[in-house]
Amino acid sequence: MAIDQNEFLELLESADNFTLRRAVERLRSGLFDPFAVRLLTAHEARLNQAFDQGVQTLEEGASSHLCLCGSYGQGKSHSLAYLAQRALDQGFAVSQVNLDPREIPFHDFRQVYRALVSQIRFPGSDDVSLVKWWQEWVEAQQKESVNDDNEPLAVIPESMPHFFKSVLTALVQENMTLPPRWKGMKKYATYRPREFSWLLAKALNGSPLPINRLRHALRYRQVSFYKDASLVCRGWQPYCEAVCGLAAMFRNMGLKGWVLLFDEGESIAQRSIIQRRKSYEILHRFFSPSSSHPGLYPIFAFTDDFFLQVRAEDYDRITVRDEQEIPYFALNYGEAWRQLRLHRLHNLSEPEWIDLSGRLVLLHARAYGWKPPTDGIKQQMAAMVAAGSQEVRLKIKALVNQLDLQQQLSWDTQDV
Repeated sequence: MAIDQNEFLELLESADNFTLRRAVERLRSGLFDPFAVRLLTAHEARLNQAFDQGVQTLEEGASSHLCLCGSYGQGKSHSLAYLAQRALDQGFAVSQVNLDPREIPFHDFRQVYRALVSQIRFPGSDDVSLVKWWQEWVEAQQKESVNDDNEPLAVIPESMPHFFKSVLTALVQENMTLPPRWKGMKKYATYRPREFSWLLAKALNGSPLPINRLRHALRYRQVSFYKDASLVCRGWQPYCEAVCGLAAMFRNMGLKGWVLLFDEGESIAQRSIIQRRKSYEILHRFFSPSSSHPGLYPIFAFTDDFFLQVRAEDYDRITVRDEQEIPYFALNYGEAWRQLRLHRLHNLSEPEWIDLSGRLVLLHARAYGWKPPTDGIKQQMAAMVAAGSQEVRLKIKALVNQLDLQQQLSWDTQDV
């Protein structure tokens, strides 16, 4: 069920005109608005229960995940947007990305990592990047510290890959101070303090950079351990480990963890078998009950086509390597994923659509300051709800357009 009528009216009354109009404008364009999501979400109790069970699992120290499963138009994207706001309200960092196979293919986890970091949001903070949030937190901890026992960098977990641990450390340390007479020496020609912050921010965000330039930044930011291991990240594993490490770090910093919201997860099954094999391996890292990822809560939206493809894979296929036959897939994922935590979405019933359209009328009227004709508008909205089987987003757009038309007709009548 959605929020009750009293709570709906309270939200409507407390919102300013800009918030109300922005919500309607976004609905008209087929976009998701956080305020509109709070007002118009249906089946809220079931969705809250599924999400909160995962939160409880995290608090008990185990790994958690959630898969939203439904057909196109059943509100998967809307549900992810709703869960993003719920996660922020509960004290999680949140990232939401669409797994576009051309721009953010899941098998190329470096691109996924970059998208997650660029889209990150923190509770109580608007448009704050990971770099800025980390630097401000460390600065606040250093001001509050009365002795050296409270070391802010101790929140970085041991599991964090060496590359990212070095960069995180360098981001919150001062540049080495060189005497003026040293700055002209050839030995210190690589001392370029103006570019260090930019290089380190790019490195943390996953952008490709020349390693030699990064080494100079780490050296002059006085990162004592940066030479202890290679700074080269190969394959998807370092970026997956960095995501897990950041979630643990956020938890050590006082947040509940990091909620990752992946829309259009079915695109994983639409790629070649080579790419599917790698994607399944990464997914299993998130889904396996034996994996331990403190503070990490991944939520995927899939259609049933994805699971049909997973079960239909040829798990008896083999490949030959060094004259040895090796299974092409590391696991039979169709069997391994039978116990996934699934939350199935269902189409709204006609009474639920009528309730939603009634709330949409009140939202539109409040936003634009007009009084809809009580009986006529209800009949027209009910007729539009009953007509066709459009997906949720398109149906809401059509309802908003109908309200725009009725508003214009009411103004024309007043002018006459």
